[in-house]
Amino acid sequence: MKKMIFIVLLLVLACKPEKKYHDVAQEKVVQSSSDALKDIFDFQKELNEEFKDPETSPLPDRYRKNFETLDFFPPDTSYVIKAKFVRTPEALPFLMPTTTDRKSKEVVYGIAYFTLNGEERQLEIYQNEELMQQEKYRDYLFLPFTDDTNGESTYTGGRYIDLTIPVGDSITIDFNTAYNPYCAYNKKFSCPIVPSVNTLNTKVVAGVKAFEPN
Repeated sequence: MKKMIFIVLLLVLACKPEKKYHDVAQEKVVQSSSDALKDIFDFQKELNEEFKDPETSPLPDRYRKNFETLDFFPPDTSYVIKAKFVRTPEALPFLMPTTTDRKSKEVVYGIAYFTLNGEERQLEIYQNEELMQQEKYRDYLFLPFTDDTNGESTYTGGRYIDLTIPVGDSITIDFNTAYNPYCAYNKKFSCPIVPSVNTLNTKVVAGVKAFEPN
């Protein structure tokens, strides 16, 4: 999992020292249950390794030195969703607020329509205007969301999912790969605030839970 939100090294750091909110992630095709579980365990292992590494970890040293693992919900393949994806080519760029004074220039790249926990849902999926100019991030898409677990078992401010531009009119969203913004671990980071339109009025019991330091 590569990292680095855009390169903003002024007085604040971005949501990831080297992209996590803006990461290149290969879109996963819904395969067999065993393949999907392997992908989830691989994601968890990779994220834990990133948090242990002093070069990539958002954790302050006092937390990182004893870090073993993040707290994850048990893998659940029912949260690997194949959504209808509708492009929004006429959407205009806008400034997404962050946890600091910095603004993140985004555009709604498309809208995902899907069924989750028995009801029809939809989420906006964003593309960052600066990253789309860079070859290696040209296909990167950003999905922030909030749900009814926030403030209870998950981070109050919501979570993020990394995606890539899909081929065709569907996109796979694996909520097991939902992760916390870096500011959930360290207040020196500047992280995009989830737009209210991306509120899921249901519990998403998948992905990373709230961080509780040892």
